[in-house]
Amino acid sequence: MTVNLRVPGPTPSPAMVLEASGQQMINHRGPEFRDLIFRLTDNLKTLFATTNDLYILTASGTGAMETAVVNTMSPGDRVLAISVGVFGDRFTTIARTYGADVVEMKVEHGKVVDPDDVRKNLRDDPTIKTVIITHNETSTGVTNDIGSVAQVVKGEFNKLFLVDAISSIGSIPCPVDAWDLDIVTSGSQKGWMAPPGLAFVSVSSRAWEAYEEAKCPRFYFDLAAAQRYLERGQTPWTPAISVYYAMDTATKMLLEEGVENVFERHDRVARMCREGIKNLGLKLFAEESVASSTVTAVHVPDGVNGAELATLMRTEHNVVLAGGQASLEGKIFRIGHLGYCSEDDIQDVLDSLQVVLPQVGFKG
Repeated sequence: MTVNLRVPGPTPSPAMVLEASGQQMINHRGPEFRDLIFRLTDNLKTLFATTNDLYILTASGTGAMETAVVNTMSPGDRVLAISVGVFGDRFTTIARTYGADVVEMKVEHGKVVDPDDVRKNLRDDPTIKTVIITHNETSTGVTNDIGSVAQVVKGEFNKLFLVDAISSIGSIPCPVDAWDLDIVTSGSQKGWMAPPGLAFVSVSSRAWEAYEEAKCPRFYFDLAAAQRYLERGQTPWTPAISVYYAMDTATKMLLEEGVENVFERHDRVARMCREGIKNLGLKLFAEESVASSTVTAVHVPDGVNGAELATLMRTEHNVVLAGGQASLEGKIFRIGHLGYCSEDDIQDVLDSLQVVLPQVGFKG
């Protein structure tokens, strides 16, 4: 029986994408790779809704986040780090690791940042140079209103704005140019329907200005090196060619489906998931008004062992769910529905939960 992988990354890949990834290797300094990287870069720019520079890195999403930090910051820079969960905390940690003077702005789990609170922080501390944030927080199942936050960060205060959109862009609207976002990151293993191994970074002209002043050490993640090599259709370091093949096919599939249709599909499947969870008598973790269209977080019911629930779902029904992370370990479970996911996949999750819940003591 096929495993129904419902974690928020890595996500399942369509057969066409997997088949593409199995092609023979090519010379990454040759004309075939040049055509591939140019085509994939152009497709990603379309899906990012940007005319900014965009670079493909052989790395995880965390590598893209580190790239955003080291190419725009110097030790001692005052940075407002907005966090609504584990991955916002990770962005904060990366900035602090490279010596940034971080002002933490932590939001209660299950909620999103209020643009008015961002405005107050920036008004009270004019020394802040940069704002960093996660768009879609898979650890809690919420999506920040980046458009509204950007109106404050960029429109009112003209600060550098770095956005971790790893689990959103390609699945949830994140128009890079319309929102004037300086650096936006993503990763192949999320809504892009491809295996892990590639990360993507869009870079605005304002971010390039910050690069010229940035003093953080960088080598593998130096965007200037990526730019020099891209001009000749190459990467500075050996690329994950198999994942390039996969992403080439996956982006073509997304463009053929149509960007708006992709967004609508994610919204539709997410609504179905949330309604199904409530119909089972379970409680959603995130407020529905800010709930993510790529992952649903659910309270583990009182008296139920979350690990036992997940084990039975996996071993008896071939449904793989994600647990809670950090302080939410054992308190929530999460259902990923980004990328290659259909209503049938979610119905399988709901049907399996209906069987398993009474077995683990749920009386709802």
